Parts: sequence; structure tokens; C-alpha cells
Amino acid sequence: MILDTRRPAGPSRGAIAITRRRIAEPAADFLLAEGYTLGYIDPLSTPAQIARAVAEIGPQAIMVSQGRITAEVIAATPALRVLVKHGSGVDNIDLAAAEARGIPVFRTVAANARPVAEHALAMVTALCKQLPGLDGKVKRGDWPKAEFLGRDYADTLLGLIGFGAIARELAALAEALSMPVAVHDPFAAPVRGVRFVADLDDLMAEADIVSVHCPLTVGTRHLIDARRLALMQPHAGLVNTARGGVVDEAALLEALRQGRIAGAAIDSFSTEPPGRAHPLLSAPNLIVSPHVAGVTRRAEERMAMGAARHIVDHLAGRTIDSSSLVGPDALSA
Repeated sequence: MILDTRRPAGPSRGAIAITRRRIAEPAADFLLAEGYTLGYIDPLSTPAQIARAVAEIGPQAIMVSQGRITAEVIAATPALRVLVKHGSGVDNIDLAAAEARGIPVFRTVAANARPVAEHALAMVTALCKQLPGLDGKVKRGDWPKAEFLGRDYADTLLGLIGFGAIARELAALAEALSMPVAVHDPFAAPVRGVRFVADLDDLMAEADIVSVHCPLTVGTRHLIDARRLALMQPHAGLVNTARGGVVDEAALLEALRQGRIAGAAIDSFSTEPPGRAHPLLSAPNLIVSPHVAGVTRRAEERMAMGAARHIVDHLAGRTIDSSSLVGPDALSA
């Protein structure tokens, strides 16, 4: 469903579809000044609804935020020349379908790395300091002061799965708090002063808090499954600010219900929004947020402007930094 259409003051050079209710005004103004018409599509639309909206708008580019960009969406208009993600995760884009049409996919690399790292740190802190449990007990009329024993940051090993821009920011924040860090990332080059753990199972067993920062790929889907959750220590916690599909939600639910781990903090789900009846939401010692780890005013502007510039540059035939280009085998919708 098309929510709104904004047109430039002069003749239009073409259209850009945006699967988002809004983008930062500087980015919208930039695109309008470049002569493009903007068509905003309801981000909660189904792929069929997005395809119909795209067919109506006839865009040369789609700025992708939410919503699944399937082969049907990509085939909805012959005018389409580029897909650009308002963010970094492209698991909601059918990359194979884009490649088949010869349509490149770009993303705004690291534009929101710091805010996501800060959100992850907040979740790490909540689990480390047992805030959900304390909050619930006090609100129920209990006063667990006598039996409570907290954990210092310096005695809490933070295990990072993946060591891209977000995880590196989180590692720096943890270091400032004297929190030891260990990393598992088979694709990252060695970093001086950072302890890498070759075997993910070893990291799961050793860490007090495990924080997920890898992309969702065929190889990482359900990377954190029942077997790996069983390796964690009973006092340990899991944080996921990456993609919901990396964690087996059914297995996490059982681990929390049975007390095999002490808690979890989740910012993304396999299906979004998950809905009130989602089983995981009934789990004890669970903190959730609606996939907003990277949503701050500054990050929104950086992502929107980055995506807008990628679109304008590509349509103008200018070269874009290859680090922003997504390979066809990166991940799939």
C-alpha cells in the first residue's frame, strides 16, 4: 500500500520507492532536489502488496527498510535499476532474483554501528545486573536484597559472535568498562589485543554473556540452536541484536523455561512483528525490543543519506565504494 507520494518542484527524473513510513528529512530533501519522486510504501505490507505498489510507482530504485523484497517485487517494474538497503542487513532481499535481473544491491555499511553497539551494551548490562528479575520481584512485592549477589563487569566475560563494525564498537565499550572480551569470527583478520576463539562451542561454554553480531546467511541460520544453548553456563545470558533467524527461537524458549540459561535479550525476531501470541514472548527472564537497536536520530540520518547518495550515484553512473556492494551469495530472503 502506498502511504504517501512526494514530488520534486520541477520535472521528475524518475521515481524511488521507499519501504518505510518516512526517511530523515535531509535525505528526502536531497532526493527531491535531485529531481526524484518519492513513493512511500507501508513497511508492514506483504510481498504481494509491495509488488502492487512498486508496479504503480514504477521506480528506478527501491530504498529498502522493512518488508520482503521478493522476486515478485523485483519483477513488478521493468524500470528498476538498483536496490539500496536503509541499513546493513539484506536478509529481506532476494539477492538471487536481483542478480538474475542484473540489479545491484547496496547497503549503508556501518552507518548505525555505534547505536546498535550501545543498545547491545544496554542489554548486556540488564542481564549482567539481573535487572529483569529484580524488577519483577520488587513489583510483585518481594524484596530480594538479602539473597541477591550481583556480578562485576570485570568478572563477566563477553563473548562476541562475529567481529564486524558493530561488534568492534561493542568491544571498545566493554573494554572501557573493564569487561573482558572474547571473539569468534572465522572470517575476521586477527586484531591486536583481541582474543579470538577458534571453536564457537568453546566460546558458548566459556562466556558469561554471548552477544550475536553475525549476518543471517544459509550457514548462520539457527547457528545458536538447542545444542549450543546447552553448552552455556546456567548463569549466562544471550543477547541478539543481529537477525532473529540466527537464533533458534523454539530452542531459546525451552532453554529459558527450563532455566538452562539465566536470561536473554532479543532485538530481532525471525518473523516481524512477532505478534502477541509468539511463544517466545512468554519466556521468563526475557528482554525484548522491536528491532530498534540502530534507530537513533543521528543513525537514521546517516543511513538515509547514505542510501540516498548510493541511489543517486548509481543512477548517474558514478562509482560506489565496493564495500557497500552486496554479493549474490551473502544471504537470501
